[in-house]
Amino acid sequence: MKKIAVIQDLSGLGKCSLTAAIPVISVMGVQACPLPTAILSNQTGYGSYFWDDYTDHMEDIMSEWKKRDFHPDGIYTGFLGNAKQVDLILRFTELFCTKETLILVDPVMGDQGNAYKTYSDVLCEKMKLLVKRSSVITPNLTEALILLYGQEKMKDKWKEITGLKEKERLAAIESIGRELLERFELGNLVITGIDVSENGEDFIGNFVMERGKTDWCFSLKEGGSYSGTGDIFASVLCAGMVKGMPVKECVNRAVSLLTDAIHDAVEEKTDRNDGVCFEKYLGRLI
Repeated sequence: MKKIAVIQDLSGLGKCSLTAAIPVISVMGVQACPLPTAILSNQTGYGSYFWDDYTDHMEDIMSEWKKRDFHPDGIYTGFLGNAKQVDLILRFTELFCTKETLILVDPVMGDQGNAYKTYSDVLCEKMKLLVKRSSVITPNLTEALILLYGQEKMKDKWKEITGLKEKERLAAIESIGRELLERFELGNLVITGIDVSENGEDFIGNFVMERGKTDWCFSLKEGGSYSGTGDIFASVLCAGMVKGMPVKECVNRAVSLLTDAIHDAVEEKTDRNDGVCFEKYLGRLI
C-alpha cells in the first residue's frame, strides 16, 4: 500500500488538518502517516483553544521513522506554525524522499488579501524553499501573491486584481500561475478558491496547471468559508496523484465532494468552525 506522510496539526474539534486528511487519504486506498506539528483542543477559529506546540518532538518522530527505513510515496504539508517547522520539513525531504516521492505543499499564509497572524517574512522565505522542492502546490490567490511579491506588495496586487472585470481578472490569475510555475520550477499547481460571478450566479473557481496545460474547474458557490475544506481538497489531490491520477481529475473529484458536503452544512446550519458534512460522501473516492 502506498503511504503519504501528512505533516500538519491535530485539532480535536473543527474537522481540519489531520482529522480531515486521514479519512480522505485512507478511503482512497493510501496509508496516511501523520507527523503532528501541534496538538489543539480545537482549531483556532473558535473563541479559545488549547495549543501544544509539537515542533520539538518532530525530530524525535523522524528519528524513529528513519530507523524503520521509512520512504513515503508522498508528503503533504499544510498549516505550519513557525519557520523552524519548515526547516524540519526540508530536513524530512532530505532524509526520506526519493526521486519518485510526490510532495504537495499547501503554503498556508493568508486569505482574502490578508496574511495570517502566524505569518512572518522568515516563514515566507522558508516556505519558498519548500515550494521549490514540491511536485504540486495549492495556494489561494493571497498565498500565490505572497510567494511572488511578499506581504506588503501582495496587498497592492490583491486590490489591483480584485478590481478587474471578470475576464481580465481570470486572465491575470492565469498569468500569476504561469509566473509561479516559472519562478519555482514547478510541474503542477492549483490556485484555489477564486470567486467568480456570471449571469447573477456565484461560482468558485480553481485554476489548474498540469505539465504546461491550463484549465479551470468551476462549481456553484453556496454558504461561506468552512473549516477544513482546503485540507480535504489537498488530501484528495495528493492521494490521487500518488496513485497516478491526473491533476484535473483529482480536482474534479475534490470539488464534487466538497460541493455536496458544503450544501449539507448549509442545510443543517452548521457553524463554519465545525467544518463540512463530508463523511457520507467519502465512498465516492474509493
